[in-house]
Amino acid sequence: MSRGDREITQGMLKHSMRDNYSEHGVEEYYRKVGLTYRNPHFPGVKTVLWLWFNKLWSMEGERIDQTDFNIFDMACGSGEATLSLIEWWQAGRKAFDVSQSPAAAASAPLRGQARAAQLEPPNLSPQSKRPSIYAADPFTAEAFHARTGLHNCSELSFKDVAEGLLPPAPLTSAEALLKSTAAEPSSIALEMTICSFALHLIESQSELFSLLWELSTKCRWLIVVAPHKKPEIKEGWGWVKWDVESWAETQMSDVRGEILRDRVHCRVYRSVNVNDS
Repeated sequence: MSRGDREITQGMLKHSMRDNYSEHGVEEYYRKVGLTYRNPHFPGVKTVLWLWFNKLWSMEGERIDQTDFNIFDMACGSGEATLSLIEWWQAGRKAFDVSQSPAAAASAPLRGQARAAQLEPPNLSPQSKRPSIYAADPFTAEAFHARTGLHNCSELSFKDVAEGLLPPAPLTSAEALLKSTAAEPSSIALEMTICSFALHLIESQSELFSLLWELSTKCRWLIVVAPHKKPEIKEGWGWVKWDVESWAETQMSDVRGEILRDRVHCRVYRSVNVNDS
């Protein structure tokens, strides 16, 4: 169900993803390598997602704190998006703690590096809304658990999600890093769906439309992370493209306001079917 067209370093049969897909087909390829799959572009994925999380929190953090912060990692691979969110959250909590203890600031050199890269997370107080993450991948659930240590990764496919299904429970871990009292996802709105290195693998326009329209009825934000500009999301599919820089709607063809780091693209879309109430 994923992941890009360039080389991978683990879980590969051949060096080129194009060759793997051509020889085995997407589904068969991930059945063969699902347990060991890793996305070598994780640093870029993490960077663009941290930039997005920072911007979202600066613009709408107060609203999120008044709601449920529910996130769906769709076609989750071995957990790149989930780990990015968890690490961002932990860094934000640490930033808050450091801010409350000036004497401890000198012991946090990494924060200076993050500032230089515009990656420093906001200060997340103990009262900040903790995210509940739902994850699904029909091929890599075992790899997801092996890498993240989290349980409840569903094996739902794109088709399942298009038909209205969502993972039945949020991710949990023995350490309870992401404890949640969230209701069943069918009864709540998701703040965002993240799809990393996967959405372009839906070749049928009708199947892509069905998936995106269904998500637009349940989710405020769609975050597409990819090594290129695919897939094309069209007007009338339930989403408007969002300029992250100006925080405003923009044309679907407009590349301004996209996030690009280390050859990883992050495109943001806002649902036309979910309001801010």
